[in-house]
Amino acid sequence: MPVSRSTATHHFHVLREAGLIRQYCVGTSRMNALRREEVEAAFPGLLRALVGGAAGG
Repeated sequence: MPVSRSTATHHFHVLREAGLIRQYCVGTSRMNALRREEVEAAFPGLLRALVGGAAGG
């Protein structure tokens, strides 16, 4: 990632606290996953709009 490790850690912390991602360990690595169902329930259509906007559509 093009940011420092401390900045990435801070951003992932904020996303976890907001309930947007979950974090789990694989060996010595920490992985992050979008909590898609929870985000969709709280903000219906948001993810589709973001993906559609990023795709230019």
